[in-house]
Amino acid sequence: MKRLLLILVLALVAHPALAQQPVEITADLFTVDENTQEAVFTGNVVVIHPSVKVWAAKVVAIYGEGGTTDIESFEATGAVRLETPEQNATGDKAVFTPGDQLLRLTGNVQVINSGGTIDAAELVVNLATNVSTFTSSGGGRVTGVFTSQ
Repeated sequence: MKRLLLILVLALVAHPALAQQPVEITADLFTVDENTQEAVFTGNVVVIHPSVKVWAAKVVAIYGEGGTTDIESFEATGAVRLETPEQNATGDKAVFTPGDQLLRLTGNVQVINSGGTIDAAELVVNLATNVSTFTSSGGGRVTGVFTSQ
């Protein structure tokens, strides 16, 4: 169990120094498959980290041959919500890949903060460069409503 929590902690945070902070994970079901190297939380999943809280129907962490130091991806699906003190983001699926430090939120993406609201098909956040890119698909457009302060 301790090993699996460490896997998720490493997958959730961009900076290894933050991995020492406590993470609480609750779900209706927890399954580990050492053969496929997957840790799966299913049903009303809530991940609480000091810097972010995540809700999803399912969370899957995939790790490589190196075990907990070799996280390949972290994927949350099903009415995904990410909350930080500054903003809320929702979408159908969130994937974080530590190798390239990219967080992708896709499907009916909405980000709300004190400055306004942005709706898009996809949001890609490069945690290494702190650049966020909103994109549209299928003829849709990225839309935003901003509050002047």
